[in-house]
Amino acid sequence: MLTVDELNQRETLLRTVTASAGALALDAFQTRKPGDFTLKGRQDFLTEADGAVENHVRAAIAAEFPEDGILGEEAGGALAERLWVIDPIDGTANFARGIAHFCVAISFCVKGETLLGAIFNPASNEFYFARKGAGATKNGTPLAVAATDAIANASVEIGWSPRVATTDYLAAQERVLAEGANIRRGASGALAIAWVAEGRTDGYAEYYMNAWDCLAGLLMVREAGGVTGAYPATEAELLMGGEIFAAAPGIAAEFSAAMKIAIAPTERKGEAA
Repeated sequence: MLTVDELNQRETLLRTVTASAGALALDAFQTRKPGDFTLKGRQDFLTEADGAVENHVRAAIAAEFPEDGILGEEAGGALAERLWVIDPIDGTANFARGIAHFCVAISFCVKGETLLGAIFNPASNEFYFARKGAGATKNGTPLAVAATDAIANASVEIGWSPRVATTDYLAAQERVLAEGANIRRGASGALAIAWVAEGRTDGYAEYYMNAWDCLAGLLMVREAGGVTGAYPATEAELLMGGEIFAAAPGIAAEFSAAMKIAIAPTERKGEAA
């Protein structure tokens, strides 16, 4: 088990390395050449910055905590009792096209449970952070989910993945629209979930999302008083993907029903370590 001092040390590193990784990503964003990207798959963008940022984060973690495991979007990894999960640039399609809505997302887990999470959009200088049992903040200011009390008054975001049939997404959007909600899409799942924690939007859902995209944000939502889905129900699911759900309590039941994604039976709150 991790001691409080050990978790404090990792929090310090997480804050520092997320900031430096964001600075590296921002420099790459500002100096990139239009069209300088490749495609890993359909609508799955890759830039040089993805690898450079992830390598930077991996090196910092390995130097300070060589016994910890690392799972990253670009270089992969394996499960470990103490595990760092890295998305070097979430919102790569935006990044590649010159849209300043992207972020670095990093979380720290113990035995599959997320204890720390950071999301940083260096273009807007918005730094989101959460620690289990200690709340969530943006640039040091505490976050709280929206007080919206009905889905008919809500603004939500629905993500998209080529792993799921388009017809499933269209059907979900039709159900959500029928409930009266407004649907938006910003093309960065990590930031979308952070926005739920902040109360900028009322909910986020996606039928398939990887651990590196969502763990930090889901912790933020829970710590900001919101409701999340079951993913990851087991430690092994960190190596797969799953259905992602985050919402303000006032719309959670209606949004969950419309998306047909279950809410977690228990919320993971409690002491940090």
